[in-house]
Amino acid sequence: MAQTDNTDHSSTDNTKHRIEPGAGQGGAQQATTMRRTLRREAPSTVGLLVDERDFAAMRHYRTFAFTDHTVYLQQVEALLKSLTAQGVHTTIALFDPEDYAEFCADSGLDADTGASRSRFTAEIAAAGATVAYTGQQLSDLIPLLVSRAVRRATWEYATLRLADLGACVDCGQDIGRAAFDRASHLLMRLLQAAGPGTHHLVCSTPTENDQLLAVLHTRRDSTGPAELDTSEGAEFATVLAVAIALEARGGVVLRTSTPDRRDRVHGWRLAYGALAPLTAGEVFNAYCTDAETGEPVSPESGVEYCAGFDIGADPAEPHH
Repeated sequence: MAQTDNTDHSSTDNTKHRIEPGAGQGGAQQATTMRRTLRREAPSTVGLLVDERDFAAMRHYRTFAFTDHTVYLQQVEALLKSLTAQGVHTTIALFDPEDYAEFCADSGLDADTGASRSRFTAEIAAAGATVAYTGQQLSDLIPLLVSRAVRRATWEYATLRLADLGACVDCGQDIGRAAFDRASHLLMRLLQAAGPGTHHLVCSTPTENDQLLAVLHTRRDSTGPAELDTSEGAEFATVLAVAIALEARGGVVLRTSTPDRRDRVHGWRLAYGALAPLTAGEVFNAYCTDAETGEPVSPESGVEYCAGFDIGADPAEPHH
């Protein structure tokens, strides 16, 4: 009985798993199709060496196959087009050889392998600046990628500066947080007072090592609040907060565009945690002077240089 039972059970299994003639090939084709579908839905990231210096640094690795930067860029562009043709969403990340070497040393990885380069690319894509590839030329994509990387580095540096300030010895309040809240408050008041239009704001402040710079683009119609990118807004407020916390020489410039009217440029200096309006002459001098050389720059045609406007009474003086 037991043997009969076993025979019957085996017969049932064979029927259940019987493969018809030709099904093996069809199954393999179906599996391939499914894998291709999954591949199209799996995003891809390409780490890009944007300049000759970074490219030369990577040539020290034996497994890095390229010898010419121009050819390398051509091959990257061909890869991007190929991935797009397959329906794969692709992003570009800035590949920095110094950061890569440090990453490999910290992670205990052999830097001279493609697997390590791939892992590093995945890491920077998750935490760093990227640009989505939508078919644009690399010559147009690279400046945008570099700009985003600079913005990211500026924001990270400014955030660290605020975090390092610690707490106020008098009241125990976190100085960096208080400065950020203050900067956010000033930014919102400035956007409210700016009125309708397309606005381009620049905030700059010097530090010991460099000039911190943040840019913000907003748009506001006649009825609603200003529309702005939240990450740009946070970066702008963080740089302004550094100037507030360190009591540094900070400044803000606002350029407004509206239909059927010349662009207007306004300016403010940071003084005691508030934005003090510049005169029209001061705005002109600031806007028409090269920041690096101090040489005069020709004024832009079709632009009106205006005094900074009052952004409203402050209900309370800043504590820090």
